[in-house]
Amino acid sequence: MTGSEAPPSFRLAYVPGVTPSKWVRVWNERFPDVPLTLHSVTAAEAPDVLRDGAADAGLVRLPVDRTVFSAIPLYTEATVVVVPKDHVIAAVDEVSAEDLADEVVFHPLDDVLGWERPPGQPAFERPATTADAVELVAANVGLLVVPQSLARLHHRKDLTYRTLLDAPQSSIALSWPEEATTDLVEDFIGVVRGRTPNSTRGRTTSQAPAARQQPGRKQPEGGRGSGKQAGAGGRSHRGGSGGSGGTKGTKGTKSSKGVKRGKPRRRS
Repeated sequence: MTGSEAPPSFRLAYVPGVTPSKWVRVWNERFPDVPLTLHSVTAAEAPDVLRDGAADAGLVRLPVDRTVFSAIPLYTEATVVVVPKDHVIAAVDEVSAEDLADEVVFHPLDDVLGWERPPGQPAFERPATTADAVELVAANVGLLVVPQSLARLHHRKDLTYRTLLDAPQSSIALSWPEEATTDLVEDFIGVVRGRTPNSTRGRTTSQAPAARQQPGRKQPEGGRGSGKQAGAGGRSHRGGSGGSGGTKGTKGTKSSKGVKRGKPRRRS
């Protein structure tokens, strides 16, 4: 690297309700020389942030434009209705959209559920944000339906939430511009998928360079139980005593006495 080149870094955008801390912790442990910076963006801002290169990847809400972005779905959230603690709905564990038929239900402009027709009675005006709608629920003006993570994000002591059964759900995905699939993006894919540092799939499209950076692991596919043997004895596995496979064992009989034909060489 020349003096004019900036040190590598990874920029991760994330939308409200997403908690990236567990993946950030793994990243910092695995890549201590590559700082990860977080960028909080709204669900509506996320596509432009990724498209413009202001972030390398993002934890976003589906759907995304698949002609531009790659996406790996991570999980789907439960949908809940936010109510005052003294509301009748607070007395049950779950409700249906029909149970909300006579209730005023706010539908904020930043809604992420994509309703064809929101449940309940429409409010006189749509709140600008989910945070504004939560304030109106706290004022006992109406109710709000959101993904569970947003109910937790806007938690108040005077409010609670209950599961709404027959409602759209919101899914979270790792997304990035398809034309900007860098090695660092591949590394973060490995983190969110729970791969180990020595996994042969640490980078889905750059495996050959990754393998070259790890001398002594020329054949990492040697099996779950033989990782150490393959790394330590990979150069002599065809004829040495470390080989325990049937076909490789027979190759070694050329340099062995005829009385030893595979079985006597096996060790339990």
